Order: sequence, then structure tokens, then C-alpha cells
Amino acid sequence: MLTAAAVCPHPPLLVPEATGSGPGDAELTALREACHAAIAALFAADVLVVVGGGDRTIRYPDDAAGSLASYGVPFTIGEGDPVLPLSLTIGRWLLGSRTAIWQGVAADTAPDACLLLGAGLAGLAPRVAILAMGDGPGRRARRAPGAIDADADRYDKQMGNALATADAGVLADLDPGLDRELFIAGRAAWQVLAGAVLADADADGDTRFTAGVRYAAAPFEVSYYIATWSLPSLS
Repeated sequence: MLTAAAVCPHPPLLVPEATGSGPGDAELTALREACHAAIAALFAADVLVVVGGGDRTIRYPDDAAGSLASYGVPFTIGEGDPVLPLSLTIGRWLLGSRTAIWQGVAADTAPDACLLLGAGLAGLAPRVAILAMGDGPGRRARRAPGAIDADADRYDKQMGNALATADAGVLADLDPGLDRELFIAGRAAWQVLAGAVLADADADGDTRFTAGVRYAAAPFEVSYYIATWSLPSLS
């Protein structure tokens, strides 16, 4: 069953090799520190699963490698051909040498399929932890940096409230139709997490998870959320 979870973003700029010194360093430091603090709660589990969006739904080998070469960054993690999508490449960087299951999920996967995948992952061991990698709305960065975007703001508020209250039902109901409209790169992974949580919910859909949001902002015109969920009696 799922006993702990974390949500982290996956911008390439999290990796130090992707950035030089200059403006924004303080914000990047805050992002990195919040991510590392969030994942620290996952390491007591029997199995740690990192879920991230990509081109297809596939479980990668334990030693699968990733690269940021397509982003013009000379960074590779792991040996062999880099096959991990960006989301799992950043996830592997966050975990360092720790062992995990690398679960890719096609970015356009329907909600029901995401929930089913999550339920299956929750059953892998008595104590399962999931790290769900995903970015929120990025439309402002692509269209009008600095402009007000009411739709993105509504989405951010919805996600912030859901993450702060461990409301897996809200994540389960996220509209995949907004992914392309708002340039969201995390919906499928978040719904996999929701499926893992709801697999052990009671008849009313209630869960026992407590939650904490460590970061929720759009410092580079893309929304990043960092949160932790845990079962108090098992954390």
C-alpha cells in the first residue's frame, strides 16, 4: 500500500549543470532544497517508485540512464543509452544513487488508465512510496511572460489546495483537455499518484494522509509544486 508520496517539478534547470551563476540563483536554490526535503520522507518505504510523463507508458530498467542533451546541456546520469524521459531523468538526479522503480506514463494517458496504473503500483509492497514528477501550467512562459493568466491561476489554486489537503479526488478529476491548452506536463503523473492513494481509501473516498506543501510558485513563468503526503502512523 502507499504510505508516502512526494510531488516535485522536473525543469532541466534543477540540475546545476544546466545553469550558470546569475539572477535567479536564489530561487533555484530554494527549488532544489525543497525538492530534496520532500523526497527525504520517501526513503523508509520498501519500494520507491518514480512516476513521470513521457512519450509512452513503460517501466524502465533499474539502471536506465537519462540525459539533458536535447536541451543543450552536457549532462548524463547513468550508464548506457539515455532512454529516460525528462521527468524521470530529473527524478533520477534527485535520488542520486538510491534505488527506485522508474515508471513512465504517456502524457496523454486517460485519467482512468492513470488511476489503474497507480492502484497497481500501490500493491507492489506493504510500504510503497511514490515520487510524482510534473510541472504545472507553462502557458505564460510560451505566450506572454509576465502576463496575467486567469486560467493558469485557477489551476494553480486547485492544485495548491489539493496538495495541501491530500485530496486525491481532485487530482483524479483533473481535466486532460487542459494539458495542451495550459502546457501542463504533470497531469498524468499526478493522476497515477491519485490512483495509488485511492486504492486504499474508505468507502467514502476518504484517505488518512497528512500533507504539506513546501513550494508553490511560478518563478520562471512555469508553475512548480513541491509537496509531501504521508500516513502519520507509518511515516
